[in-house]
Amino acid sequence: MEFIKTVFKNRKMVWGLGKSDFKNRFASTSLGSIWGFLQPFVFMITYVIVFQYILKTPAPGDYPYTVWFLPGLALWQILNDSIMNASGSIRNYSYLVKKVVFPIDIIPMISLVSSSFVSIFLIAVITAVSAIYGFLPNLFMLIYILVAAYCFLIAFTRFTSAVTTLVPDFSNLLGIVMQLFFWFTPIIWNLTMLEGHPKLLEVIKCTPFSYLITGIREVFLGGNMITENNFLYTIVFWIITILIFLWGNYIFKKNKKDFADVL
Repeated sequence: MEFIKTVFKNRKMVWGLGKSDFKNRFASTSLGSIWGFLQPFVFMITYVIVFQYILKTPAPGDYPYTVWFLPGLALWQILNDSIMNASGSIRNYSYLVKKVVFPIDIIPMISLVSSSFVSIFLIAVITAVSAIYGFLPNLFMLIYILVAAYCFLIAFTRFTSAVTTLVPDFSNLLGIVMQLFFWFTPIIWNLTMLEGHPKLLEVIKCTPFSYLITGIREVFLGGNMITENNFLYTIVFWIITILIFLWGNYIFKKNKKDFADVL
């Protein structure tokens, strides 16, 4: 496919610009890139304190609440930040689109690479915390979930980056939609709470966000969503991801020639 060939051909440029993008976000601050790691870390700790010690929210089963909660929250931060950054990336790099001959297809990938540095940090944090409680990750499952997450991110932001470029207000709408997904995805609540509503439960289980959040928890708490009871949801996840990519790729390619005119 043309998109994959373009990314592979320009992989060194994507990596280099991605690193520069991450550094430039905090270039004007005294702590620099440290803020990129400090902000999500404080966010996670705050949620743990509120839900575990203030609201005293129990974890399902006999698992420590921190080990059950942190992986899902960390992966959500990875997904949310990557989507929001990549969706607005073409507008942020408008000077490249308008002034030079540049492979526009790789611009959202630059933002995904930039966000991946914080992603690695968050994965390291939840691995360390879980290890303290005696829960070590299933490395095979961890690799699978991260690959699945980035495949979904590439597919989803292929669509959202094109629409945000053409319709700037879409960025605000996307922010609202992501907030709704946060509350309707089992991040701070458990799927067993919906057992009395089987149809709603099935719908939520079929969403890519729920699949990934459930998967990252099983990385640390045990289970194999690839081949066990959740195999059907694995198929659904990849079908949805492929369809989103095909639709997003169509929208991107169809409107790519107009990006310079609207920026």
